[in-house]
Amino acid sequence: MAWHSSGVSNSELIENLWRNKLIKEERVKEAFLKVDRAHYSPTSPYSDSPQPIGHSATISAPHMHASAIEHLLPSILPSPSRPAPRVLDIGSGSGYLTHVFAELVGSEGGTVVGLEHIPALRDLGARNMAKSAEGREFLDTSDSASTSTDSHAASAAGRRSSVNQRNPMGEVEGQGERKGEDKDEGKWDAIHVGASAREIHKELVDQLRSPGRMFVPVDDDEMGLQQHVWLVQKGEDGEVSMRRLFGVRYVPLGDPPRA
Repeated sequence: MAWHSSGVSNSELIENLWRNKLIKEERVKEAFLKVDRAHYSPTSPYSDSPQPIGHSATISAPHMHASAIEHLLPSILPSPSRPAPRVLDIGSGSGYLTHVFAELVGSEGGTVVGLEHIPALRDLGARNMAKSAEGREFLDTSDSASTSTDSHAASAAGRRSSVNQRNPMGEVEGQGERKGEDKDEGKWDAIHVGASAREIHKELVDQLRSPGRMFVPVDDDEMGLQQHVWLVQKGEDGEVSMRRLFGVRYVPLGDPPRA
């Protein structure tokens, strides 16, 4: 049904995704309606298909973004036990899904971090988010004086959203439990990976809170000719389960540029 979801405006696109049951939750629909895809996709923004954004990267099709949000939703929305969710968006590219995540995490200090190792795309994501009043509210350049070549942060109404970081895997691996601190401090309620991985990396699974979820496309073979999305879930007891969802075609995760 995805190919029937294209529209001539952002609202028509989202309504079609809703009608075709690709968006299922009202909260998700509201978040997507707040983020105009035209600010993030330079061509055919309301077509339900992936679009090039330069540097051999694409913005995923709207139905794929909807699926990612729907599968991660229990770990994204604030709850009494976790009022300030933390979301990590690896390979944030255009910045579109990072913005949608930020609309969902709530206003009580929730955090969204988008990681992008290609400098030009890192800057593109920040520029795209700044095109709307809502996006500008999330952007926070308070730390950009010292890290302007590597990262941008975003905050509004108690929310924080970092649009990009130069070395996502290095950043992720550097976090985790420290002596005397909550074992989940600095970890993530939800992790979204926006490009295909060779495998489900233990380092990323370790960065999930308990409970937590990760949505990640993974190559089925060494050539990456076939891929499937996997949903990784960590229970409150730390038990990890993995479920293969559906076949996809994503660009591969790349290495950070050499210094």
